[in-house]
Amino acid sequence: MFKHFGKSPANEFNGKVCWITGASSGIGEALAKNLALCNARLVISARRKDQLVRVKEECLALNAKLEDKDILVLDFDMLDYSVHDSSFQKVLKHFGKLDLLISNAGRSQRARWQNIEIEVDRNMFDLNVFSLINLNRIAVRYFFKSKNAGGLAITSSIAGVIGAPVCGSYTGAKHALHGYFESLRNETRDRNLAITMLCPGPVVSDIVKESFTSKLGEKVDDVYSSKERRMTANRCAHLCLVAIANKLEESWQALFPMIISTYFLRSPCLC
Repeated sequence: MFKHFGKSPANEFNGKVCWITGASSGIGEALAKNLALCNARLVISARRKDQLVRVKEECLALNAKLEDKDILVLDFDMLDYSVHDSSFQKVLKHFGKLDLLISNAGRSQRARWQNIEIEVDRNMFDLNVFSLINLNRIAVRYFFKSKNAGGLAITSSIAGVIGAPVCGSYTGAKHALHGYFESLRNETRDRNLAITMLCPGPVVSDIVKESFTSKLGEKVDDVYSSKERRMTANRCAHLCLVAIANKLEESWQALFPMIISTYFLRSPCLC
């Protein structure tokens, strides 16, 4: 549809400086590779430097037009708020500007609501909400000061749209992101700032292996349900970039029947 009526990611991101957090695997890695094919200049962040280096090498292999200097590896822990500003300054020093921040870092969850310890809720919100908000506030202040057009893309989830089961802390955190960024959008209608909430459904990704459970430090036993249909990370990333390129305020990336179920649950008057 966008090929005929909308904007193409290949045109919109050509030469743009795009920063992706949580870029060492899954959707973040796929976003980096898709943006590399669009000739974007990239900043890729996560904790695992070795994986970021691998992603960088694979991005360069995908597009011979990109040079080593076109992809900046910036490894840090999102929970270390003290390095957010210095990391942002490294981006500006390297590229001279930032056009788009894609906030993709975070962890999922597998736990029954009544069994979740409050420390899990706190840790979930620290990582999936507050660390992200802190970095985005730095970006927003930069965009306003520079008076350049800027973009924020937030990886939420279908769980941020409806009340997803067996992940209460995660669902609460994703709903909180919508509140924060919808508030920002309504404060800045007169500014040249695009904000896109990305809401993937189940995606094939290692994020599930690192999910919170009901107790801190506890590992997930059952990673995937054999009956659950999951979108590939590459397909999800492509749909995300189409949404960002066309400045959609909210976009859902999910397979049938998840996508139609979400629509009906979001609009109970239709049920």
